[in-house]
Amino acid sequence: MSQATDLRARAEDLAAPLPPLLAAADHLASSVLLGEHGRRRSGLGDEFWQYRAARPGDEARMVDWRRSGRSDTHFVREKEWQAAQCIVLWVDPGQSMQFASSRNLPTKAHAARVLALALASLLIRGGERVGMADLSLPPRSGELQLMRLADTLSDDSNPEDYARPEVRGLPAHAQAVFLSDFLGDVAPVERAIAKAADRGVEGALVQVLDPQEEAFPFEGRTIFHSVAGSLDFETRKARDLRDRYLDRLAERKAALQTLARVTGWQYSTYHTDHSASAALLWLYQAIERVH
Repeated sequence: MSQATDLRARAEDLAAPLPPLLAAADHLASSVLLGEHGRRRSGLGDEFWQYRAARPGDEARMVDWRRSGRSDTHFVREKEWQAAQCIVLWVDPGQSMQFASSRNLPTKAHAARVLALALASLLIRGGERVGMADLSLPPRSGELQLMRLADTLSDDSNPEDYARPEVRGLPAHAQAVFLSDFLGDVAPVERAIAKAADRGVEGALVQVLDPQEEAFPFEGRTIFHSVAGSLDFETRKARDLRDRYLDRLAERKAALQTLARVTGWQYSTYHTDHSASAALLWLYQAIERVH
């Protein structure tokens, strides 16, 4: 069997169980128009990108004399930056992400996975290397990597209610995206982001929430169960808990915003009943702003 045939066979075997997730991610990625230049920026490369006015400190060899001869200003000919970036993903595998308040809504896990995979699709199409932050899948480029990512993101085996971010696989000066409901203990998240910042890693935190988790619409006798079944709480006056719950949620959001601000990351919320396209566009632009 030739190498190309073997590669195709492995790719088809890998992709076989994944069409729903891949199809949803591809549809979402296709809904976002990124413009002509994508992730292009000035730097080292061979392709012309744009002219700009010369600035103090520019070397004479950088000046395009033919273009400058048509005006009273010296112009520098910039080339496209072509070095591939490294972006790693952490999508919370905890059981709390399996929650959905309605059959008409996706689970938080599914929404986060589709968003992460759609982002990976856009980045890989732009020539970037994408992988997982926990070393389960090192950053690579190419369509086969997208299928590997889909395979990895489809794993539901984590038994914990709230998972902890794993940052062993963060290359220095990479970019990272963490997607979670961030409703568990915030200390492991703070430690993970601090370790990432120490390695020069910047990125984005996306808090994925179900609309019911924002509204807390419960009244009267209510029994709350964690998805994994490890936690149970019963109250006869659920409405009395609403203000305290919403205050705690606001405090958690403020803590994540502060964490992002002091480490150079960015933070946003994504509600599973809102536009996934808008969330993807924000996330893509957040990665763009890092550089």
